[in-house]
Amino acid sequence: MLSLITEYPAFFTATNLEWKALLKPDKYKDIIINSLRFLVTAKRVKIFAFVIMRNHIHLIWQMMPDHSPDAVQRDFLKYTAQRIKKDLERLHPDTLQHFRVDAKDRAYQFWERNALSIELRSHPVFMQKLNYIHQNPVKARICKFPEAYKYSSAGFYETGKDYWGFLTHYHD
Repeated sequence: MLSLITEYPAFFTATNLEWKALLKPDKYKDIIINSLRFLVTAKRVKIFAFVIMRNHIHLIWQMMPDHSPDAVQRDFLKYTAQRIKKDLERLHPDTLQHFRVDAKDRAYQFWERNALSIELRSHPVFMQKLNYIHQNPVKARICKFPEAYKYSSAGFYETGKDYWGFLTHYHD
C-alpha cells in the first residue's frame, strides 16, 4: 500500500546556545552526521541538504509518514546534546561549564530553544534555501567554493557522489 506524503520539505535551523562555537571540533560535527544518518536509515526523514557550521546547522529535510516534525526535531536535538555532553564531561569539563544554565528541567543546554522550521511549499523557495545552505561556509570565509566544505551537501550536488550515504537529491 502506498503511503501518502503529508509533509512538505522543511528548512530547519538549530543554533547553539548563545551562538557559542560548540560544533567547531569535527567530532561534534560527526555526532550530527551520525544522527542524521540514523534518522534516514530508520526511515524517519529524507535529507536533501545540510551544512554544519561552528555554531549552527541548517537542513532541508522531509518527515516520512507517521513521523511528526516536532517529535523528530526534539529527538534529534536531545540525542545530539546528550552525546556532546558525555564527551564534554569526560574530556572537556571546563568547556562544559560554558553551557550550564539555571533551568528547572536541565543543568546544561546546548541548543537554543525554538529551532526554526519553515515548510518549503514551492520549488523557487526550496532552491533559494538550498543555495543559502551551500553558501554558508563561503559567506563565513571558510572556503572559496561551497563544494570545498566537508560538512555540507554542496559536494553531493556538484559531483553526484553521496559521501555521507544518506542524502536524497531533490529531483528524486
